[in-house]
Amino acid sequence: MITEETYIDDPYFEIGRKLLLILKTGQILMESAADTSRIARTMKRVSAFMMIPQKALHIHITYTTIMISISDGNHSITKFQKCLRHSIDMKKISALSKLSWTAMEKNYSLDEYEANLKKIAESHKEYISTFVAIGAGFACGGFCKLFGCDWVAFFYTAFCAMIGFRIRFLCNNCNINPYASIAISSFAATTLAYLTHLLPGSLTPWHPLLACSLFIVPGIPLINAVDDLLDNYIVSGMTRAINTILMVGSMSFGIVLAIKICYVTDFTMINTRPNSSFLVYAVAAAIAAVGFSTIFNVPRRLLWVVALGGIISVCTRNFVNFNLDMGLPMGSFIGAMLVSCLSIKVVHYVHTPIHVITLPSVIPMIPGVLMYRLMFGFINISTMDIASFMQLFQSGVIASLTILAIAVGIAIPNIFARGYLGHSKKEHFKQLLQKRKGMCFKKSTV
Repeated sequence: MITEETYIDDPYFEIGRKLLLILKTGQILMESAADTSRIARTMKRVSAFMMIPQKALHIHITYTTIMISISDGNHSITKFQKCLRHSIDMKKISALSKLSWTAMEKNYSLDEYEANLKKIAESHKEYISTFVAIGAGFACGGFCKLFGCDWVAFFYTAFCAMIGFRIRFLCNNCNINPYASIAISSFAATTLAYLTHLLPGSLTPWHPLLACSLFIVPGIPLINAVDDLLDNYIVSGMTRAINTILMVGSMSFGIVLAIKICYVTDFTMINTRPNSSFLVYAVAAAIAAVGFSTIFNVPRRLLWVVALGGIISVCTRNFVNFNLDMGLPMGSFIGAMLVSCLSIKVVHYVHTPIHVITLPSVIPMIPGVLMYRLMFGFINISTMDIASFMQLFQSGVIASLTILAIAVGIAIPNIFARGYLGHSKKEHFKQLLQKRKGMCFKKSTV
Protein backbone atom coordinates (compact mmCIF):
# COMPACT_ATOMS: atom_id res chain seq x y z
CA MET A 1 0.00 0.00 0.00
CA ILE A 2 1.26 3.49 -0.85
CA THR A 3 1.67 5.72 2.22
CA GLU A 4 1.63 9.47 2.62
CA GLU A 5 5.36 9.41 3.43
CA THR A 6 6.00 8.16 -0.11
CA TYR A 7 4.55 11.35 -1.56
CA ILE A 8 6.53 13.53 0.85
CA ASP A 9 9.80 11.80 -0.02
CA ASP A 10 9.17 12.00 -3.77
CA PRO A 11 6.93 14.87 -4.97
CA TYR A 12 6.88 13.42 -8.50
CA PHE A 13 5.74 9.97 -7.40
CA GLU A 14 2.02 10.67 -7.53
CA ILE A 15 2.03 12.20 -11.02
CA GLY A 16 4.24 9.34 -12.23
CA ARG A 17 1.80 6.83 -10.79
CA LYS A 18 -1.09 8.57 -12.50
CA LEU A 19 0.66 8.47 -15.86
CA LEU A 20 1.37 4.76 -15.44
CA LEU A 21 -2.30 4.06 -14.70
CA ILE A 22 -3.37 6.05 -17.76
CA LEU A 23 -0.84 4.16 -19.87
CA LYS A 24 -2.06 0.82 -18.52
CA THR A 25 -5.62 1.79 -19.45
CA GLY A 26 -4.54 2.59 -23.00
CA GLN A 27 -2.45 -0.59 -23.24
CA ILE A 28 -5.39 -2.83 -22.29
CA LEU A 29 -7.61 -1.10 -24.83
CA MET A 30 -5.04 -1.37 -27.64
CA GLU A 31 -4.30 -5.00 -26.88
CA SER A 32 -8.07 -5.70 -26.82
CA ALA A 33 -8.52 -4.26 -30.37
CA ALA A 34 -10.14 -0.94 -29.54
CA ASP A 35 -9.88 1.69 -32.27
CA THR A 36 -7.37 4.48 -31.65
CA SER A 37 -10.00 7.20 -31.33
CA ARG A 38 -11.66 5.33 -28.46
CA ILE A 39 -8.31 4.74 -26.76
CA ALA A 40 -7.47 8.46 -26.90
CA ARG A 41 -10.92 9.49 -25.58
CA THR A 42 -10.78 7.04 -22.69
CA MET A 43 -7.25 8.01 -21.70
CA LYS A 44 -8.20 11.70 -21.70
CA ARG A 45 -11.29 10.94 -19.61
CA VAL A 46 -9.19 9.03 -17.08
CA SER A 47 -6.60 11.82 -16.95
CA ALA A 48 -9.37 14.34 -16.24
CA PHE A 49 -10.63 12.09 -13.43
CA MET A 50 -7.09 12.20 -12.03
CA MET A 51 -7.21 16.03 -12.17
CA ILE A 52 -4.49 16.35 -14.81
CA PRO A 53 -4.96 19.54 -16.87
CA GLN A 54 -5.83 18.61 -20.46
CA LYS A 55 -3.65 21.41 -21.86
CA ALA A 56 -0.59 19.94 -20.14
CA LEU A 57 -1.28 16.40 -21.38
CA HIS A 58 0.12 14.96 -24.62
CA ILE A 59 -0.73 11.47 -25.87
CA HIS A 60 0.85 9.63 -28.80
CA ILE A 61 -0.64 6.27 -29.83
CA THR A 62 0.68 3.69 -32.26
CA TYR A 63 -0.21 0.02 -32.68
CA THR A 64 2.79 -1.18 -30.65
CA THR A 65 3.59 1.76 -28.35
CA ILE A 66 1.64 4.32 -26.33
CA MET A 67 3.43 7.43 -25.08
CA ILE A 68 2.16 10.03 -22.64
CA SER A 69 3.76 13.26 -21.46
CA ILE A 70 2.76 15.98 -19.04
CA SER A 71 4.44 19.37 -18.94
CA ASP A 72 3.89 22.61 -17.04
CA GLY A 73 6.29 24.58 -19.23
CA ASN A 74 9.24 24.21 -16.86
CA HIS A 75 9.13 20.52 -16.03
CA SER A 76 8.13 17.51 -18.08
CA ILE A 77 7.48 13.82 -17.35
CA THR A 78 7.24 11.33 -20.21
CA LYS A 79 6.47 7.64 -20.03
CA PHE A 80 5.66 5.00 -22.63
CA GLN A 81 4.21 1.50 -22.69
CA LYS A 82 4.70 -1.28 -25.25
CA CYS A 83 1.64 -3.18 -26.56
CA LEU A 84 2.68 -6.68 -27.58
CA ARG A 85 -0.11 -9.23 -27.02
CA HIS A 86 -2.85 -8.17 -29.40
CA SER A 87 -6.18 -9.99 -29.38
CA ILE A 88 -9.88 -9.08 -29.51
CA ASP A 89 -11.62 -8.69 -26.15
CA MET A 90 -14.87 -6.74 -26.21
CA LYS A 91 -15.52 -7.50 -22.56
CA LYS A 92 -12.44 -5.53 -21.47
CA ILE A 93 -13.28 -2.64 -23.80
CA SER A 94 -16.77 -2.44 -22.31
CA ALA A 95 -15.46 -2.76 -18.73
CA LEU A 96 -12.85 -0.01 -19.18
CA SER A 97 -15.38 2.36 -20.69
CA LYS A 98 -17.64 1.79 -17.71
CA LEU A 99 -14.74 2.19 -15.25
CA SER A 100 -13.68 5.53 -16.73
CA TRP A 101 -17.17 6.95 -16.06
CA THR A 102 -17.79 5.18 -12.74
CA ALA A 103 -14.48 6.44 -11.31
CA MET A 104 -15.66 10.00 -11.90
CA GLU A 105 -19.23 9.46 -10.73
CA LYS A 106 -18.25 7.69 -7.50
CA ASN A 107 -15.14 9.81 -6.88
CA TYR A 108 -12.71 6.89 -6.76
CA SER A 109 -9.32 7.25 -5.15
CA LEU A 110 -6.22 6.23 -7.10
CA ASP A 111 -6.07 3.00 -5.08
CA GLU A 112 -9.67 2.16 -5.99
CA TYR A 113 -9.08 2.91 -9.67
CA GLU A 114 -5.89 0.86 -9.71
CA ALA A 115 -7.61 -2.09 -8.02
CA ASN A 116 -10.47 -2.06 -10.54
CA LEU A 117 -8.04 -1.68 -13.45
CA LYS A 118 -6.01 -4.65 -12.22
CA LYS A 119 -9.20 -6.68 -11.90
CA ILE A 120 -10.11 -5.94 -15.53
CA ALA A 121 -6.58 -6.70 -16.77
CA GLU A 122 -6.53 -10.07 -14.99
CA SER A 123 -10.15 -11.02 -15.75
CA HIS A 124 -10.79 -14.38 -17.34
CA LYS A 125 -12.39 -14.90 -20.72
CA GLU A 126 -16.17 -14.94 -20.85
CA TYR A 127 -16.16 -18.37 -22.52
CA ILE A 128 -14.00 -21.47 -22.09
CA SER A 129 -11.76 -22.42 -25.03
CA THR A 130 -13.87 -25.44 -26.03
CA PHE A 131 -17.00 -23.30 -26.25
CA VAL A 132 -15.12 -20.68 -28.29
CA ALA A 133 -13.98 -23.41 -30.71
CA ILE A 134 -17.60 -24.53 -31.12
CA GLY A 135 -18.64 -20.90 -31.64
CA ALA A 136 -15.90 -20.44 -34.26
CA GLY A 137 -17.07 -23.58 -36.04
CA PHE A 138 -20.69 -22.51 -36.20
CA ALA A 139 -19.64 -18.99 -37.25
CA CYS A 140 -17.91 -20.48 -40.30
CA GLY A 141 -20.92 -22.72 -40.86
CA GLY A 142 -23.12 -19.63 -40.86
CA PHE A 143 -20.81 -18.01 -43.42
CA CYS A 144 -21.02 -21.15 -45.57
CA LYS A 145 -24.82 -21.04 -45.44
CA LEU A 146 -24.74 -17.40 -46.52
CA PHE A 147 -22.66 -18.54 -49.50
CA GLY A 148 -25.46 -20.92 -50.53
CA CYS A 149 -24.45 -24.31 -49.11
CA ASP A 150 -26.90 -26.93 -47.82
CA TRP A 151 -27.24 -27.87 -44.16
CA VAL A 152 -25.04 -30.95 -44.48
CA ALA A 153 -22.20 -28.80 -45.79
CA PHE A 154 -22.96 -26.38 -42.93
CA PHE A 155 -22.11 -29.04 -40.35
CA TYR A 156 -19.09 -30.26 -42.33
CA THR A 157 -17.78 -26.67 -42.35
CA ALA A 158 -18.45 -26.22 -38.64
CA PHE A 159 -16.52 -29.39 -37.78
CA CYS A 160 -13.50 -28.47 -39.92
CA ALA A 161 -13.42 -24.94 -38.52
CA MET A 162 -13.58 -26.23 -34.94
CA ILE A 163 -10.55 -28.45 -35.53
CA GLY A 164 -8.69 -25.62 -37.27
CA PHE A 165 -9.45 -23.22 -34.42
CA ARG A 166 -8.25 -25.69 -31.80
CA ILE A 167 -5.01 -26.19 -33.74
CA ARG A 168 -4.44 -22.43 -33.84
CA PHE A 169 -5.17 -22.23 -30.12
CA LEU A 170 -2.59 -24.93 -29.40
CA CYS A 171 -0.02 -23.24 -31.65
CA ASN A 172 -0.49 -19.95 -29.79
CA ASN A 173 -0.08 -21.72 -26.44
CA CYS A 174 3.19 -23.18 -27.72
CA ASN A 175 4.38 -19.63 -28.61
CA ILE A 176 4.63 -20.44 -32.31
CA ASN A 177 4.86 -17.35 -34.54
CA PRO A 178 1.30 -16.01 -34.91
CA TYR A 179 1.46 -15.90 -38.71
CA ALA A 180 2.79 -19.47 -38.80
CA SER A 181 -0.08 -20.47 -36.49
CA ILE A 182 -2.55 -18.96 -38.94
CA ALA A 183 -0.98 -20.82 -41.88
CA ILE A 184 -0.98 -24.14 -39.98
CA SER A 185 -4.59 -23.84 -38.83
CA SER A 186 -5.89 -22.78 -42.26
CA PHE A 187 -3.96 -25.66 -43.86
CA ALA A 188 -5.50 -28.16 -41.42
CA ALA A 189 -9.04 -26.80 -41.79
CA THR A 190 -8.84 -26.73 -45.60
CA THR A 191 -7.41 -30.25 -45.79
CA LEU A 192 -10.24 -31.57 -43.62
CA ALA A 193 -12.77 -29.65 -45.72
CA TYR A 194 -11.37 -31.29 -48.85
CA LEU A 195 -11.81 -34.72 -47.28
CA THR A 196 -15.48 -34.00 -46.48
CA HIS A 197 -16.31 -33.87 -50.19
CA LEU A 198 -15.70 -37.63 -50.19
CA LEU A 199 -18.49 -38.06 -47.65
CA PRO A 200 -22.09 -38.52 -48.81
CA GLY A 201 -25.08 -36.27 -48.16
CA SER A 202 -24.11 -32.80 -49.41
CA LEU A 203 -25.21 -31.30 -52.71
CA THR A 204 -22.65 -28.47 -52.27
CA PRO A 205 -19.49 -30.45 -51.40
CA TRP A 206 -17.00 -27.69 -52.30
CA HIS A 207 -18.53 -24.91 -50.23
CA PRO A 208 -16.82 -26.00 -46.96
CA LEU A 209 -13.49 -25.19 -48.63
CA LEU A 210 -14.63 -21.57 -48.94
CA ALA A 211 -15.74 -21.05 -45.36
CA CYS A 212 -13.78 -23.44 -43.11
CA SER A 213 -10.97 -20.93 -42.44
CA LEU A 214 -13.01 -17.76 -42.13
CA PHE A 215 -12.62 -17.73 -38.34
CA ILE A 216 -9.16 -16.31 -39.16
CA VAL A 217 -10.35 -13.47 -41.44
CA PRO A 218 -9.30 -10.29 -39.57
CA GLY A 219 -12.62 -8.46 -39.87
CA ILE A 220 -12.24 -6.22 -36.82
CA PRO A 221 -8.58 -5.32 -37.56
CA LEU A 222 -9.67 -4.44 -41.11
CA ILE A 223 -12.46 -2.17 -39.89
CA ASN A 224 -10.23 -0.63 -37.19
CA ALA A 225 -7.54 0.09 -39.78
CA VAL A 226 -10.03 1.97 -41.95
CA ASP A 227 -11.46 3.77 -38.89
CA ASP A 228 -8.00 4.89 -37.78
CA LEU A 229 -7.13 6.17 -41.25
CA LEU A 230 -10.43 8.06 -41.48
CA ASP A 231 -9.82 9.55 -38.01
CA ASN A 232 -6.34 10.68 -39.15
CA TYR A 233 -4.44 8.21 -36.96
CA ILE A 234 -2.31 7.36 -39.98
CA VAL A 235 0.56 5.47 -38.31
CA SER A 236 -1.72 3.25 -36.25
CA GLY A 237 -4.06 2.67 -39.19
CA MET A 238 -1.25 1.73 -41.57
CA THR A 239 0.25 -0.68 -39.03
CA ARG A 240 -3.12 -2.35 -38.50
CA ALA A 241 -3.56 -2.58 -42.29
CA ILE A 242 -0.16 -4.21 -42.77
CA ASN A 243 -0.84 -6.65 -39.94
CA THR A 244 -4.17 -7.50 -41.61
CA ILE A 245 -2.47 -8.13 -44.95
CA LEU A 246 0.04 -10.45 -43.26
CA MET A 247 -2.78 -12.37 -41.59
CA VAL A 248 -4.70 -12.77 -44.85
CA GLY A 249 -1.50 -13.73 -46.64
CA SER A 250 -0.66 -16.37 -44.01
CA MET A 251 -4.17 -17.77 -44.22
CA SER A 252 -4.01 -17.86 -48.02
CA PHE A 253 -0.64 -19.62 -47.91
CA GLY A 254 -2.08 -22.40 -45.74
CA ILE A 255 -5.14 -22.74 -47.97
CA VAL A 256 -3.14 -22.78 -51.21
CA LEU A 257 -0.68 -25.32 -49.79
CA ALA A 258 -3.59 -27.59 -48.86
CA ILE A 259 -5.31 -27.37 -52.24
CA LYS A 260 -2.02 -27.91 -54.07
CA ILE A 261 -1.28 -31.05 -52.06
CA CYS A 262 -4.85 -32.27 -52.58
CA TYR A 263 -4.79 -31.35 -56.30
CA VAL A 264 -7.89 -29.15 -56.02
CA THR A 265 -8.72 -26.77 -58.87
CA ASP A 266 -9.65 -23.14 -58.25
CA PHE A 267 -12.59 -23.71 -55.89
CA THR A 268 -13.00 -19.96 -55.27
CA MET A 269 -14.86 -19.52 -58.58
CA ILE A 270 -17.86 -21.72 -57.64
CA ASN A 271 -21.25 -20.02 -57.43
CA THR A 272 -21.81 -18.39 -54.02
CA ARG A 273 -25.04 -16.54 -54.76
CA PRO A 274 -27.54 -17.46 -52.00
CA ASN A 275 -30.73 -19.07 -53.22
CA SER A 276 -32.58 -19.48 -49.93
CA SER A 277 -35.31 -17.50 -48.20
CA PHE A 278 -34.66 -14.48 -46.00
CA LEU A 279 -35.54 -16.64 -43.00
CA VAL A 280 -32.52 -18.84 -43.79
CA TYR A 281 -30.37 -15.71 -44.26
CA ALA A 282 -31.52 -14.50 -40.84
CA VAL A 283 -30.74 -17.79 -39.08
CA ALA A 284 -27.32 -18.08 -40.75
CA ALA A 285 -26.46 -14.44 -39.97
CA ALA A 286 -27.46 -14.82 -36.31
CA ILE A 287 -25.37 -17.99 -36.00
CA ALA A 288 -22.34 -16.32 -37.61
CA ALA A 289 -22.64 -13.15 -35.49
CA VAL A 290 -23.01 -15.03 -32.20
CA GLY A 291 -20.23 -17.44 -33.17
CA PHE A 292 -17.81 -14.58 -33.83
CA SER A 293 -18.97 -12.92 -30.60
CA THR A 294 -17.55 -15.86 -28.64
CA ILE A 295 -14.20 -15.36 -30.42
CA PHE A 296 -14.34 -11.62 -29.66
CA ASN A 297 -15.29 -12.25 -26.00
CA VAL A 298 -18.50 -10.22 -26.20
CA PRO A 299 -20.33 -10.30 -22.82
CA ARG A 300 -23.06 -12.96 -22.67
CA ARG A 301 -25.77 -10.42 -21.93
CA LEU A 302 -25.17 -8.81 -25.34
CA LEU A 303 -25.32 -11.95 -27.51
CA TRP A 304 -28.99 -11.46 -28.37
CA VAL A 305 -28.29 -7.86 -29.39
CA VAL A 306 -25.42 -8.94 -31.66
CA ALA A 307 -27.55 -11.73 -33.17
CA LEU A 308 -30.30 -9.24 -33.98
CA GLY A 309 -27.72 -6.83 -35.43
CA GLY A 310 -26.30 -9.61 -37.61
CA ILE A 311 -29.76 -10.43 -38.95
CA ILE A 312 -30.49 -6.79 -39.78
CA SER A 313 -27.14 -6.15 -41.46
CA VAL A 314 -27.05 -9.32 -43.60
CA CYS A 315 -30.72 -9.27 -44.63
CA THR A 316 -30.44 -5.58 -45.55
CA ARG A 317 -27.24 -6.27 -47.50
CA ASN A 318 -28.80 -9.16 -49.41
CA PHE A 319 -32.00 -7.25 -50.18
CA VAL A 320 -30.12 -4.22 -51.53
CA ASN A 321 -27.60 -6.38 -53.40
CA PHE A 322 -29.83 -9.05 -54.93
CA ASN A 323 -33.39 -7.67 -54.91
CA LEU A 324 -32.56 -4.05 -55.75
CA ASP A 325 -29.43 -5.02 -57.75
CA MET A 326 -27.38 -2.15 -56.29
CA GLY A 327 -24.22 -4.18 -55.75
CA LEU A 328 -22.38 -5.70 -52.79
CA PRO A 329 -20.57 -2.53 -51.59
CA MET A 330 -23.78 -0.48 -51.51
CA GLY A 331 -25.69 -3.28 -49.79
CA SER A 332 -22.96 -3.65 -47.17
CA PHE A 333 -22.82 0.12 -46.64
CA ILE A 334 -26.57 0.39 -46.04
CA GLY A 335 -26.61 -2.69 -43.80
CA ALA A 336 -23.74 -1.38 -41.66
CA MET A 337 -25.22 2.12 -41.48
CA LEU A 338 -28.64 0.80 -40.43
CA VAL A 339 -27.15 -1.30 -37.63
CA SER A 340 -25.03 1.64 -36.46
CA CYS A 341 -28.01 4.03 -36.44
CA LEU A 342 -30.08 1.61 -34.38
CA SER A 343 -27.16 0.96 -32.02
CA ILE A 344 -26.90 4.68 -31.15
CA LYS A 345 -30.20 4.23 -29.32
CA VAL A 346 -29.64 0.66 -28.10
CA VAL A 347 -26.37 1.44 -26.25
CA HIS A 348 -28.30 3.60 -23.77
CA TYR A 349 -30.27 0.52 -22.69
CA VAL A 350 -27.47 -2.07 -22.65
CA HIS A 351 -24.77 0.36 -21.37
CA THR A 352 -21.84 -0.61 -23.55
CA PRO A 353 -19.65 1.11 -26.18
CA ILE A 354 -21.31 1.15 -29.58
CA HIS A 355 -18.53 -0.81 -31.33
CA VAL A 356 -19.04 -3.76 -28.95
CA ILE A 357 -22.42 -4.20 -30.66
CA THR A 358 -21.82 -3.01 -34.21
CA LEU A 359 -18.53 -4.74 -35.05
CA PRO A 360 -19.61 -8.34 -34.33
CA SER A 361 -22.93 -7.59 -36.05
CA VAL A 362 -21.34 -6.62 -39.38
CA ILE A 363 -18.58 -9.26 -39.45
CA PRO A 364 -20.85 -11.70 -41.39
CA MET A 365 -20.78 -9.15 -44.24
CA ILE A 366 -16.97 -9.28 -44.64
CA PRO A 367 -16.33 -10.41 -48.27
CA GLY A 368 -14.28 -13.48 -47.43
CA VAL A 369 -14.77 -15.20 -50.81
CA LEU A 370 -13.63 -12.13 -52.74
CA MET A 371 -10.53 -11.87 -50.55
CA TYR A 372 -9.84 -15.54 -51.24
CA ARG A 373 -10.15 -14.97 -54.97
CA LEU A 374 -7.80 -12.01 -54.82
CA MET A 375 -5.08 -13.84 -52.88
CA PHE A 376 -5.53 -17.04 -54.91
CA GLY A 377 -5.21 -15.01 -58.09
CA PHE A 378 -2.01 -13.30 -56.94
CA ILE A 379 -0.44 -16.67 -56.19
CA ASN A 380 -1.39 -18.02 -59.64
CA ILE A 381 -0.94 -14.79 -61.60
CA SER A 382 1.82 -16.27 -63.79
CA THR A 383 -0.63 -18.73 -65.39
CA MET A 384 -3.47 -16.25 -65.93
CA ASP A 385 -4.94 -15.07 -69.20
CA ILE A 386 -6.42 -11.58 -69.68
CA ALA A 387 -9.96 -12.65 -68.76
CA SER A 388 -8.83 -14.27 -65.50
CA PHE A 389 -6.71 -11.25 -64.64
CA MET A 390 -9.72 -8.95 -65.11
CA GLN A 391 -11.74 -11.20 -62.78
CA LEU A 392 -8.91 -10.94 -60.26
CA PHE A 393 -8.88 -7.17 -60.55
CA GLN A 394 -12.68 -7.02 -60.20
CA SER A 395 -12.61 -9.20 -57.06
CA GLY A 396 -9.97 -6.94 -55.52
CA VAL A 397 -11.89 -3.75 -56.27
CA ILE A 398 -15.21 -5.11 -54.96
CA ALA A 399 -13.58 -6.56 -51.81
CA SER A 400 -11.80 -3.26 -51.05
CA LEU A 401 -14.93 -1.19 -51.67
CA THR A 402 -17.03 -3.51 -49.52
CA ILE A 403 -14.64 -3.31 -46.58
CA LEU A 404 -14.49 0.48 -46.92
CA ALA A 405 -18.29 0.61 -47.20
CA ILE A 406 -18.73 -1.40 -43.98
CA ALA A 407 -16.27 0.80 -42.06
CA VAL A 408 -17.80 4.04 -43.36
CA GLY A 409 -21.32 2.72 -42.79
CA ILE A 410 -20.48 2.11 -39.13
CA ALA A 411 -18.78 5.51 -38.77
CA ILE A 412 -21.18 7.82 -40.63
CA PRO A 413 -24.06 7.82 -38.10
CA ASN A 414 -21.58 8.61 -35.31
CA ILE A 415 -20.04 11.38 -37.40
CA PHE A 416 -23.40 13.04 -37.98
CA ALA A 417 -24.65 12.38 -34.45
CA ARG A 418 -21.34 13.27 -32.81
CA GLY A 419 -22.38 16.88 -32.33
CA TYR A 420 -25.48 15.90 -30.36
CA LEU A 421 -23.99 12.91 -28.54
CA GLY A 422 -20.71 14.67 -27.87
CA HIS A 423 -22.46 17.76 -26.49
CA SER A 424 -24.58 15.76 -24.05
CA LYS A 425 -21.59 13.70 -22.92
CA LYS A 426 -19.45 16.81 -22.50
CA GLU A 427 -22.11 18.48 -20.37
CA HIS A 428 -22.45 15.37 -18.20
CA PHE A 429 -18.68 15.10 -17.93
CA LYS A 430 -18.34 18.78 -16.95
CA GLN A 431 -20.87 18.27 -14.17
CA LEU A 432 -19.00 15.22 -12.87
CA LEU A 433 -15.67 17.06 -13.10
CA GLN A 434 -16.97 20.07 -11.18
CA LYS A 435 -18.39 17.75 -8.54
CA ARG A 436 -15.06 15.94 -8.23
CA LYS A 437 -13.12 19.23 -8.02
CA GLY A 438 -15.42 20.30 -5.21
CA MET A 439 -14.86 17.06 -3.32
CA CYS A 440 -11.10 17.28 -3.77
CA PHE A 441 -11.12 20.88 -2.53
CA LYS A 442 -13.07 19.89 0.59
CA LYS A 443 -10.59 17.08 1.30
CA SER A 444 -7.64 19.44 0.92
CA THR A 445 -9.12 21.94 3.40
CA VAL A 446 -9.99 19.37 6.03
